[in-house]
Amino acid sequence: MELTFGPIPSRRLGRSLGINNIPPKICSYACVYCQLGNTLKMQNRREAFYKPEEIYAAVERRINQLEARGEGIDYLTFVPDGEPTLDLNLGKSIKLLKNLGKKIAVITNSSLIYDEDVRNDLMEADWVSLKVDAVSEKTWHKIDRPYGTMNYEKILDGMEIFSKAYKCYLSTETMLIKDVNDNVDEMQQAAEFIKKLNPKAVYISVPTRPPAEEYGIPPKPDFINKAYQIYSSKLDNVELTIGYEGNAFASTGNFEEDLLSITAVHPMRKEAVDKLMQKDGASWDVVEKLIEEKKIRTSEFAGNTFYFRNLKNIYKEERPG
Repeated sequence: MELTFGPIPSRRLGRSLGINNIPPKICSYACVYCQLGNTLKMQNRREAFYKPEEIYAAVERRINQLEARGEGIDYLTFVPDGEPTLDLNLGKSIKLLKNLGKKIAVITNSSLIYDEDVRNDLMEADWVSLKVDAVSEKTWHKIDRPYGTMNYEKILDGMEIFSKAYKCYLSTETMLIKDVNDNVDEMQQAAEFIKKLNPKAVYISVPTRPPAEEYGIPPKPDFINKAYQIYSSKLDNVELTIGYEGNAFASTGNFEEDLLSITAVHPMRKEAVDKLMQKDGASWDVVEKLIEEKKIRTSEFAGNTFYFRNLKNIYKEERPG
């Protein structure tokens, strides 16, 4: 499994070099809208997956490849196949990566932020995104589908504690799902809670790629606008991230490697695959071979064809038995 991917075009972070510090697809949640499909292994216990030195070497190698091709990077971003804070070595990896002179971001589902050690690890990052899909416990269970008997009140308290101590760039993200959290009361509660966190940016998102569950789809446009109005009445710097982020994926010159590493974490539209293929000087024969080998799968969503990695096969290879 590749430990890095991209850079990919990010609506929030510019050109983001992804760091995949969790084996596929280990997470504390099984979100109905997850673009990577259903969670293969659920847990909320932290463990060491990869050595910080391994991650550092992989990132340094990737940066050297990209710089040789004139590809720039805005952020090194921990946005893996699962929840990044499940990695016991997250803080050590961030400290080590700072030697590369790049800003570091972590996109977390917030599920382990009640843990002081997790909060301390996140303090090392330059940019942190916290997920707040709902404030009511009932809706949290419906949309994020947490592991076991996790306590949401403790998670919300942990977010508040972290926000008061964190001195760098804090943002939040709320994913809107039709018939799940698309109601005025949920949005008002969420906005009131997020206000306590005093984030520098507040993002409202909708699924733009095939979701884990067929019903994990965006609400009607009228409600998306309503949610924006509710948030904006209580919060500053609210942004809708509901559009396609574009096809500006970076290449290393190895199309198969680039395609496998990116689609393991970030499903790509057909036109994005085509553009990457052209940059790497490859052909569709590579894509067809990977589909035949069941390393890549396709799915239709909102009138577009998406290509994504077959994570079940990777999981079996990396964690036999």
